[in-house]
Amino acid sequence: MLNDTTKNTNIQLSVVIVVHNEDTVLAENLPAFLNMSCDTPYEVIVVDDTSNDNTSDILKQLKEEYPTLHTTFLPKSVANPSRLQLALYIGAKAAKSNWIVIADIHRPPRSSEWIDGLARETASGISEVVMIYTNRKNPEFVDYQSFSQLEDAIPLLQKTERRSGKGHQGQLLKMKRGIYDAVAIHRNCIYEAIRQYDQHIKGSKLMGLRMLVFWKS
Repeated sequence: MLNDTTKNTNIQLSVVIVVHNEDTVLAENLPAFLNMSCDTPYEVIVVDDTSNDNTSDILKQLKEEYPTLHTTFLPKSVANPSRLQLALYIGAKAAKSNWIVIADIHRPPRSSEWIDGLARETASGISEVVMIYTNRKNPEFVDYQSFSQLEDAIPLLQKTERRSGKGHQGQLLKMKRGIYDAVAIHRNCIYEAIRQYDQHIKGSKLMGLRMLVFWKS
């Protein structure tokens, strides 16, 4: 059984999104994360990685409309080999829930099951990681892939979240290839999970990860 260290029991899921100079897609897609008609109490945390477009203005406008939206930022002066990892750390630290859902602003939810289904999967108490896949032909339907231990999910995280940014491309055999739309990670292992993001993975190791992911899925 996972330890219960929830900061706020009124919040079941904390959705963390990192953005950088994506004001257009932010304005188009963030309301989908905020407008889900669901039974699950959740929050959305947007971490702005020093955008110099209209991102801050858009976030300010949306915060006035949606009380579940919280924003923070990664200062430009902070030096780190991976700014993405740092931004995710900031988002995870700000989260009120035991479960942090790392999402991509380019892949917004199309169904309330995106959040309600995740809540049911994470409430079992037997998983550390749950991945969500939107159905290719019917986006309103979603599938879930649960892992009892982070260790089992690491190959998918490394392959899909590698620095090349190509891990989320394609629609064919999404689950078999580990092309998830978002991933929920328990607070107990969130920081170790974030370390798998933004890594340089090339050659034989990438091929090995692809084969392992296909086999696991």
